[in-house]
Amino acid sequence: MLEGINILLGVTGGIAAYKACDIVSNLKKLKANIDVIMTKSATEMIRPNTFRALSRNAVITDTFNTPRYRDIEHISLAQKAHVLLVAPATANIIGKVAGGIADDMLSTTIMASTAKVIFAPAMNTKMYENEIVQQNIKKLISLGYLFIEPASGRLACGDTGTGRLADTNKIIEFIIATVKPNRDFEGIKILVTAGPTRESIDSVRFISNYSTGKMGYSIAEAGFSRGAQVTLISGPTNLRPPTGVRLIKINTALEMYNAVMNNFEEQNIIIKSAAVADYRPETVSTCKIKKVEGNLNLTLVRTPDILGELGRMKGDRILVGFAAESDNVIENAKDKVLKKNLDFIVANDITEEGAGFGTDTNIVTIIDRNNNIEKIEKSDKIDIAHRILDKVKQMTRGF
Repeated sequence: MLEGINILLGVTGGIAAYKACDIVSNLKKLKANIDVIMTKSATEMIRPNTFRALSRNAVITDTFNTPRYRDIEHISLAQKAHVLLVAPATANIIGKVAGGIADDMLSTTIMASTAKVIFAPAMNTKMYENEIVQQNIKKLISLGYLFIEPASGRLACGDTGTGRLADTNKIIEFIIATVKPNRDFEGIKILVTAGPTRESIDSVRFISNYSTGKMGYSIAEAGFSRGAQVTLISGPTNLRPPTGVRLIKINTALEMYNAVMNNFEEQNIIIKSAAVADYRPETVSTCKIKKVEGNLNLTLVRTPDILGELGRMKGDRILVGFAAESDNVIENAKDKVLKKNLDFIVANDITEEGAGFGTDTNIVTIIDRNNNIEKIEKSDKIDIAHRILDKVKQMTRGF
C-alpha cells in the first residue's frame, strides 16, 4: 500500500499517454495521492479531465495556471512529491532535462524537485536507439535519475523493436521499490553472470548463442534494489548496466572463468545465469579464413566447467544455476542440481512462447536440492528475478 505517499506524474505527448491513465488508476487503488502535470502536447493526446477524474486532483497543464497552493506551483508540487514519474517520457523531455532546459511546467518542476525522478521512456525504436538520446539517458543516470527500460514489441508506428512503454505493473513495482524499498539483502554480496560468450574462429568470426543477458541483468537490478552489493560479469550484450552494479565485461568462456574465480571468494551468493559456450575452437586463426573448395572442419575442445568448479568450492555460499532446455527439462535440471552441487536451479523450456532468449518475459521452474519444485508462469524477467531472490532468502545460512 502507498497510503501517505505523494506521487507526481508527468505526462508528455507520446502515443502511449493513454497508458498513463492505467498507471494513475492502479496507484489510486494502492491509496497513493497523485498529482498530474501534462505538457501541452500531452493534452492533444488525452483530455486533462480524464486524469482529474482518476486522480481526484486538479491537473496542471500550464505554468501560468492559477495556482492551487499559496506558494509558487512548481515549487509546491516539487516539494510535496515523494517521487516524480514521467510516463511516457519522450525524447524531448529527456533531452530538455539533460540539457538543463526548464521552459514549461513539467521541466520546471523536475528541475525544482529533490525527490527521486523516474523516467519511463516510450518512443520509436530508431529514436530510442539514437546516440544523442542514449547519451542523454546515460548523463541523467550518472546524475542519479532513474530509468525504467522500455519493452520490446510492435510499436504504434508499425515498427517492431524496443520503445514501448514498460508494462504498467512493472512501473508500479518500480515506484514501490523506490519509495518503500525492500532492503532484505543489505550487506549481502551477490555475483551474477549474464549474457553469452564468444569463442573466436578467426579474426572476423566466432561461435556464440542467442542469449541477450536480459535475465541476468534483471537479477542484478533486483539484487541492488534490495540492498545487495552486486557484481555483474557479463558477456557481450546491448543492455545498459543496472544502476549501482559493478560491471565486469568479458568475451570468452575462459575470460568468464577467470573473472568469476577472481571475484568468488568475497561473495555470499553466486547466480550463474550466463549462457557460457561449452566448446571453443582448438585453434584460432589470426587472419580471416578464406573460402575454398570443399568443407571446413573445425576441431572443438571443452571450455572450463565454471558451475562445476564453483560447486566443488562453494562452502557456505548459495549457488544457483540455470538450465535452458528444449526437451526433458525437469529431468535434465534435476540431474544438473546434483552434478554441480547447486542449492537450486532455474530451468526453462526455450521452445515455449514467451520464454528463453531475447524476450522480456520468461517461464521457469525452480528446483532445489531437496527436490522441491516451483513453477512460475509467464512473467516479466524482473518479476522472476525477485522470485529467484525470494528463494535465495529462504535458503540463506545466516550471513
